[in-house]
Amino acid sequence: MKITVIGAGNVGATAAQRIAEKELANEVVLVDIVEGVPQGKGLDMYESAPIEGFDSVVTGTNTYDATAGSDIVVITAGIPRKPGMSRDDLLNTNAGIIKSVTEQVCAKSPNAILIVVSNPLDVMVYVAQKASGFPRERVIGMAGVLDTARYRTFIAMELGVSVEDITALILGGHGDSMVPLPRYTSVAGIPLTELMSQEKIDAIVKRAQNGGIEIVNYLKTGSAFYAPSSAAVQMVEAIVKDKKRILPCAVMLNGEYGIKDTVVGVPVKLGRKGMEKIIEIKLTAEESAALKKSADDVKVNMDKVK
Repeated sequence: MKITVIGAGNVGATAAQRIAEKELANEVVLVDIVEGVPQGKGLDMYESAPIEGFDSVVTGTNTYDATAGSDIVVITAGIPRKPGMSRDDLLNTNAGIIKSVTEQVCAKSPNAILIVVSNPLDVMVYVAQKASGFPRERVIGMAGVLDTARYRTFIAMELGVSVEDITALILGGHGDSMVPLPRYTSVAGIPLTELMSQEKIDAIVKRAQNGGIEIVNYLKTGSAFYAPSSAAVQMVEAIVKDKKRILPCAVMLNGEYGIKDTVVGVPVKLGRKGMEKIIEIKLTAEESAALKKSADDVKVNMDKVK
């Protein structure tokens, strides 16, 4: 198994380290345009192998030759958000970066599965799919896993329980219009609505929707990377180990949930072939309307990069 991570910034480097430590690949390649950065970070990671006890070989490079034959490519390239910026503010700059990166990596690894992490996430998945020409099963966006992790964290904080006992689901675009589903949220099988007031649930939902900007405002000069990298690696692990995990991911919909030709976060089965199935759950009229609004917001930005 060979895995390439594009972008040696905070998200990419942390993801590469976690992939190596979990030994999800024999070879991990870290790519960045800044000369010396991927080489230095890659060597630094590899030198931790005797201490952490992994045999994954980590290398860094500024070109795509070393990425040839990758099974999975995690794309984190692009500029991060700063205070006062929305994910959509990154649209045009990152669309150009993702198009270029995707074309170069796919020329070397035509059978790879792409996991897109760059923002604005849903639109970047669309750009990567168009640039690669790959089927939708092999171009998957990391959004719902992260959003759900934040949602679960806030619930655990409020109830004082283990995050492991919380099961939750968030649909829609990766942004302010994401659609958390309290009806499908439980703590050790107990519906969230039996443990918490609607007012408190609404507050947690709002915090989850603003989870990214909350961290951006704290950091001032960067954006979140520990949780985003963990979310991307969970997807990588599901694919590498053919785990058939049901995870919320951003994929192109072709009529599912009544949405067509738009990238939206929905529950999918992740296995060795990538996105193996879209899981369609029953939604209330209100939930369906919220999901459609979220999809419409994504479509507006998709149209801007055509």
